Amino acid sequence: MEYALVSVAYLTSAVLFILSLRGLSSQDSARRGNAYGMIGMGIAIFATLTRSGMDSYWMILVALVIGSVIGQRMAGSVAMTAMPELVALLHSFVGVAAVLVGFATYLASSHGGTIFEIEIFVDVFIGAITAAGSVVAYLKLKGSLSGKPLLLPSRHMLNLGLVGVCVLLAIPFVAATEPVPVSVIALVGVTVLALGLGAHLVAAIGGADMPVVVSMLNSYSGWTASAAGFMLGNDLLIVVGALVGSSGLILSIIMCRAMNRSIVSVIFGGFGGEPVAKPGGAEAAQPEGDIQETDVTEVVERLLSARNVIIVPGYGMAVARAQHKVQEMAQILKDAGVRLRFAIHPVAGRLPGHMNVLLAEANVPYDIVLEMDEINADFGDTDVVLVIGANDIVNPSAETDASSPIYGMPVLQAWLSKFVVVMKRGRSTGYAGVDNPLFYHESAHMLFGDASASMDGIVAELRAKSAVAVG
Repeated sequence: MEYALVSVAYLTSAVLFILSLRGLSSQDSARRGNAYGMIGMGIAIFATLTRSGMDSYWMILVALVIGSVIGQRMAGSVAMTAMPELVALLHSFVGVAAVLVGFATYLASSHGGTIFEIEIFVDVFIGAITAAGSVVAYLKLKGSLSGKPLLLPSRHMLNLGLVGVCVLLAIPFVAATEPVPVSVIALVGVTVLALGLGAHLVAAIGGADMPVVVSMLNSYSGWTASAAGFMLGNDLLIVVGALVGSSGLILSIIMCRAMNRSIVSVIFGGFGGEPVAKPGGAEAAQPEGDIQETDVTEVVERLLSARNVIIVPGYGMAVARAQHKVQEMAQILKDAGVRLRFAIHPVAGRLPGHMNVLLAEANVPYDIVLEMDEINADFGDTDVVLVIGANDIVNPSAETDASSPIYGMPVLQAWLSKFVVVMKRGRSTGYAGVDNPLFYHESAHMLFGDASASMDGIVAELRAKSAVAVG
């Protein structure tokens, strides 16, 4: 009877998790998707705690309370600009938990057969890769490590060698009839090697590809959980891990296509890290022309006289926390009869959906937030494009310069519009480390300064001129 009730609870949780993923696929249903996920997790925890054989409830309760308090404080205090590194750090927790549970399960059990030993070995192997890779991603996103790829000589052979040694260590581990020094040493050895492999895989990926890395680590954490489910004989953990792993992999593939990257290059690290050389060894083309600067007054005049306006948000908007001011500007222009829309590149920001989350936080209507494929053809008929803190995702070199590291990456064709305003602090390059010819384009004008301060000025002048027009 107890087994049947637990099975029903797990099945209910699995259905709720599927509904959660479906809800998270759209901004309109994201809140409902989150609610489904929380309810499903609550049911899963309760069902697990009521299974026979559970003891030390006070220790579990203490852990739940401590974890809940830490989680609430982290979620409540983190800025949106720090969300990518927080996500990467949370992925490392999944990996660490898998490794610890793997060791505890092995040391506390008698020999459970070859399949059981393999499940433990795979769980620890994947968990260690996830943990180390996530920590390196966290340090890169935080800025503690350089965003440049670490391209060691023969790095792919090194990765292959590490995997080969780990496979060899599985032989003495599986052959042992019970936990003995040799098998424990083998498990510790695979943990250390997998940690090194995970760190090296992510270290070899450049900063421009980090949004894909975050998505891929999400997939790793799912497969880690699924492996733990097989090891523990927990059907729900298997299903949930497979859902997270497959959805993360699908998202990674979609993002790789958006960045003209191979999913294989992201998994193994370093492929595509070098710029494509032109025939004859020619260097990358350098942008030509002069930068044209503009000011708030000219920008406001252009916006008010425009029929169609597109806003391209980037990581700079997140850093300046300017999304609320952008929403105010959008509302004023809408009231003035201007057709305004947002163009979202799949990898804008530092994690999947970064810009969508920021705009949703500022209550920007979902129907004017469009993906790249939906809006790219409209730039040629646009009067003003306002680029807020974006760089690589509007770089024409991706289409024109075969020697550029981002060549072939689909970008938003802002330069086709009649007037482009690029809001930046300075003339620095983007996350990919390449100059942007858009800044020198005849239709482009630079509005230098902090995006928040610039938006304050634009909103204030828009309100003043709108009030005069109404009066």
